Amino acid sequence: MTSPASGRADPGTRARPTTPTGPRAGVSPATLRRLELAAGGIAGACLAAMDRRQPWFRKLPAALRSGVQLVTQTGVANFVGWLVATGAGHPTAPATDPPAAGPGPVRPRRGRPDGVQADDTRPEDAEPESAGAGSGSVRLTAEAFRIAPRDLARRLTLRQTVELVRVATDVLEERLPPLAADDAEFRVLSEAVLRFGREVAFAAATAYAGAAEDRGAWDARLEALVVDGVVRGDAGDELISRASALGWDPAGAVRVLVGSPPAEHAAERLGELRRRAGRAGRSVLVGAQGNRLVVLLSCAGDGEPDTGPGNGDRSGDRPGDRPGDRHGDRNGDGLDAVLAALALDFGDGPLVVGPLAPDLATAHASARDALAGLRAAPGWPEAPRPVPADELLPERAFSGDAAAHRRLVETIVAPLADAGGELLRTLAAYLEGGSSLEGCARTLFVHPNTVRYRLRRVSELTGRTPTDPRDALVLRAALLAVRMARAEAGPEASGEPAARPPDAP
Repeated sequence: MTSPASGRADPGTRARPTTPTGPRAGVSPATLRRLELAAGGIAGACLAAMDRRQPWFRKLPAALRSGVQLVTQTGVANFVGWLVATGAGHPTAPATDPPAAGPGPVRPRRGRPDGVQADDTRPEDAEPESAGAGSGSVRLTAEAFRIAPRDLARRLTLRQTVELVRVATDVLEERLPPLAADDAEFRVLSEAVLRFGREVAFAAATAYAGAAEDRGAWDARLEALVVDGVVRGDAGDELISRASALGWDPAGAVRVLVGSPPAEHAAERLGELRRRAGRAGRSVLVGAQGNRLVVLLSCAGDGEPDTGPGNGDRSGDRPGDRPGDRHGDRNGDGLDAVLAALALDFGDGPLVVGPLAPDLATAHASARDALAGLRAAPGWPEAPRPVPADELLPERAFSGDAAAHRRLVETIVAPLADAGGELLRTLAAYLEGGSSLEGCARTLFVHPNTVRYRLRRVSELTGRTPTDPRDALVLRAALLAVRMARAEAGPEASGEPAARPPDAP
C-alpha cells in the first residue's frame, strides 16, 4: 500500500503475495494443449487400471464396458474445460517478490502480456473465488453421466461406480501433474485433480439419486396397480408379473388389511408402516385409494391352515389347539403382534383384516371380505382394532353381503347339522327362549344338564359360546341366514328342525 503524499510504500503494511495455488494461479496454454493431447492415453490408462484392479469389471458385458469407457473418455476430455471453468486455466504466473519501497517504475509481474499488475486487475477480468463450486463445473462433470447408456446406473451399483471413480482419480493423480511446466503448475494440477474427483463423485451420486427416484416412482405405480388389481379381482399373469417385479412372492400366502389412511404426515406414517413390517420379517404392498388404505401383508411361511385371526372357520383346528380359541396366534408367527404394530400407522376408525389367502391370485377374496367388513364395521362400535372380517359376519349379513350369509351357514349351521339335528334344535330353543337353561329344557322336555352338554358341543364345533352376548348374536344370525336361504330355495326345501319334543308330530 502506498502513501498518497509520497507515492512510497507504507512501512506499516506488507504487500500480500499471491500464492500459486490461489484462485488466480493458472495453467499455461501450452500445458493445456499437452493435457488435450494426452487425454486419450489417460482414458485408456484408466480403463486398463479398472480392468486390473477390479476383477468384476472384466466380467461385465461388452455393452456395459463400452458405456464405462464412454463415460471415462468424456470425463477426462472435460478436465481441460473444467480447469478453465474453475479459473485454473487462466495463464497467470506466480507472484514475484513485492517491489521495494521508493520511487521508480513498477515492473509488471510475469505472465501478464498486457503489463497490468495483478493487484490492478479489472473486476470484470477477475475470476470469482467460488468458481470451483459453480454451475459450470457441475455441468461439465455431470455431462459424462448424462451421455452414459440409460441402463448403466441400473446395472452398476453405486459402490461399483465409486470404486471406478477412485481408480480413475488415482490414474489422473499419477498421469496429469507430470505434464506441468513447472512446480507451480504441478501444484495447481494436483489440487485440480482432487477437486475434479470430488465433482465427479458428486455427479455420480446425483445420477444414481435420479435413477433411484425414477425407480421409486415406477415402483410406486406398480405397487398401486397390484393393490388395485387385487381389490378388483384380477388374477391374470399381468398381476403376477407386476408383483414379481416388486420382489413380491406371488405364491406366498397373503392377508388384506383395510382401514383409513393417516390424516397427517401420510408419507412418514406409511414409511414407518413398511419399516414395522420389515422388522417383523413381512412384506407389504400399500395402496391409498381415496378415504381407504389397503395393505397386502405377506404371510408366507405360516405353513398351516388359516386358523389365525380373521378366519372364523374353527372347524379345522389343529390337534392340541383349544377349540374356539379364535383370538390366539396359532401359527406361532407373531401375527397378532404384527397386526397390532401395523394398526398404529393407519388412520382413525375401524381396521379390518381379511382371511388368509393361499396366494396372490386368490387374494381378491380376502380383499372382498375385508372391504365388506369395513363397510359393516359401524354396526359394531365396540369392535376390537384390528378386527377380523369374520368377526363382523352379522353386520355384513345385515348389510346384504351374500358372502357373509354363506359363511355363517358354512361355519356354524353346517357343522351342527352334520352332528345331528338335536344340537341345532337345542341352540334355536335356547336363543329364542331368552337364553334360559330351564326354559330351554322345559321346551325340549329334557334335563337342564342335557341342555348344558349340547350347548358345550355347540361351542366346540363352532367356536362360539352361546352364553356370550356377542357369540349369541353371531349364532342367531346364522340361524336366520339358513332359514332365509331355505325359504328362497322354494317350498320343496326342508325347513329347519323346530324346537319341539321328540315325540311331537
